[in-house]
Amino acid sequence: MTSPKRLNLFERYLTLWVGLCMLLGFFLGRLFPPIIDQLRHLEFGTGNHQVASQINIPIAVLIWLMIIPMMMKVDFTSVKDIGRRPGGLLITLFVNWLVKPFSMALIAWLFFRHLFAGWISPSEAAQYIAGSIILAAAPCTAMVFVWSYLTDGDPAYTLVQVSVNDLIMLFLFAPIVRFLVSGASSLEVPFEVLLYSVIIFIVIPLAVGMTSRFWLIRRRGAVWFEKNFLPRLAPVSMTALLLTLVLIFAFQADNILGKPFHVLLITVPILIQVYFNSSLAYGLMRLFRVPYAIAAPGALIGASNFFELAVATAIALFGPESGAALATVVGVLVEVPVMLSVCSVCNRTRHWFPSDATAR
Repeated sequence: MTSPKRLNLFERYLTLWVGLCMLLGFFLGRLFPPIIDQLRHLEFGTGNHQVASQINIPIAVLIWLMIIPMMMKVDFTSVKDIGRRPGGLLITLFVNWLVKPFSMALIAWLFFRHLFAGWISPSEAAQYIAGSIILAAAPCTAMVFVWSYLTDGDPAYTLVQVSVNDLIMLFLFAPIVRFLVSGASSLEVPFEVLLYSVIIFIVIPLAVGMTSRFWLIRRRGAVWFEKNFLPRLAPVSMTALLLTLVLIFAFQADNILGKPFHVLLITVPILIQVYFNSSLAYGLMRLFRVPYAIAAPGALIGASNFFELAVATAIALFGPESGAALATVVGVLVEVPVMLSVCSVCNRTRHWFPSDATAR
């Protein structure tokens, strides 16, 4: 009997580290305001009262350090296998692109504009709606491999799902975010700013990651790249994430001093959206008799988010001190415990699904 699979110590307690970095950033912002103010104004771009259109240089560098290692994990040559049992992939794409962003927009609008209206202002509601939509419009990339491993998912098929979603994200992320944020929050979202974010935070890291992957594999071989290089690179991405959170909360220290309750409010619609979309994807997989090794990671891709891209886009559009940036960071805070709970449900219900021999 095989022992249960586990995250390493750092991954298992990621929520704790995220929370500690948030607190550290908050206290740094309160204790050293001149230094934080200098870091805040290291940026380029233009802005107005609603849309920042600015890139904070320290955060941009950290986000590149987050995203590039993750892009290096994705082998886009796996897309050639797209015709192998397409059912699971089609369900994943349906949930990710035709359900998830739109359901999040509806849920966020309902909670922030109506159910929570007594606790937050209309301008705060608009920001939180925008951040929630940005979070939902970016399907998860790197962490899906962790969730797939914990549920005994098919690693090759998981790679195909991630690769296809990343390619689609190049074209659909910007128009979906612009359409939904403008409609649900009434905030101005210039398409050129979103396109700017896609180029900086998707196209360039993707190109660097793909080129680096190809060059390193050609020089040292695939085994060395997968077994030696990528594990050594993983801490870079996670450290950059945590340092980004320190900066974001240092920049937001004054704004959140009286708003710790808002973090709890933001958590509610995000949790509902995650469990709704994972249940929908998992249920459709069962309905169409997709094998468990494909169904489990498919449900997890539909539930989790590419929060590095979401944080970067929210900062580029509305600034590091914005409510939209705060909403995307709350997504990071809840990601690990929520996804572990989804993994647990999948592992306990694998008997619901047919074996590969009887699956469609």
